[in-house]
Amino acid sequence: MACPPAAPSSPPRQPSVKVILAATDVSRVVDRIAHQILEKTQGAADTVLLGIPTRGTPLAKRLAARISTFEDVSVPVGVLDITLYRDDLRRHATRAIGPTQLPPGGIDGKRVVLVDDVLFSGRTVRAALDALNDLGRPASVQLAVLVDRGHRQLPIRADYVGKNIPTSLAESVKVTLAETDGLDEVKLYGGAV
Repeated sequence: MACPPAAPSSPPRQPSVKVILAATDVSRVVDRIAHQILEKTQGAADTVLLGIPTRGTPLAKRLAARISTFEDVSVPVGVLDITLYRDDLRRHATRAIGPTQLPPGGIDGKRVVLVDDVLFSGRTVRAALDALNDLGRPASVQLAVLVDRGHRQLPIRADYVGKNIPTSLAESVKVTLAETDGLDEVKLYGGAV
């Protein structure tokens, strides 16, 4: 007895991809956040920018450069590695520990602006706050993010947001920056279409 012919298979479904911010948009958003920091901090007096690796670090450097361009103010920039403070270390592969580099003068008594690319659950920011606690005692801590995609699991809110992107849990946001990826862009990856 002959088997019936196999039904033609449909091509696999590809995830949808939408460019949310192109390179010029990213530049414009960084400029806007820099202006907001200047405005909210009275000219960035006693302010330190700490980038959260990987993409928060170049964003912090860009913000400092733009603040300097707009107001001729030099804002110290540092790097805050949060690897050992993450609450998911047991669930993921071993991560390389990166350097934490505080600017000269440290963070004690300063306004620290944490800088990251995407705010999602809030767990990265919680880890950054724990790391800061071990490094010194800032006067205050603020948060600047390029993208806020929602779905907070902790009561954390950004003070400076480049773009709010409402997402579903099935979607993901991918930020690429020229310094780390060769291109400035923010894409939203959705479910299969």
